[in-house]
Amino acid sequence: MAFTAKHRYARISPRKARLLMDLIRGRKVDDALTLLRFSKKRASVMVEKVVRSAVANATEQDVAPKRNALVVSAAWVDEGPTIKRFQPKDRGKAYSIKKRTSHLVVEVDAKE
Repeated sequence: MAFTAKHRYARISPRKARLLMDLIRGRKVDDALTLLRFSKKRASVMVEKVVRSAVANATEQDVAPKRNALVVSAAWVDEGPTIKRFQPKDRGKAYSIKKRTSHLVVEVDAKE
């Protein structure tokens, strides 16, 4: 049985967050947390919280698997809404700024 955790409307571009999700997908939970802890990417803090939340969701159940038996079975990033802003430029121009958001989803499952 897979246990899921989500972080919706995370203020990071999906393209940047997908780099870390690809890194942890299919790994043991302890290995994934170690990789995220020592990663220099800004998204690693957000992804680490989601992984920890999924592990907590798994260990709270009555049929809780052991933590060392958990594997990140699925991890993906969906695009959230884009906040649109404008930056004034020379000669009356306005350049658009797109502040992208992400929905981070992590599923952990017991290793078979």
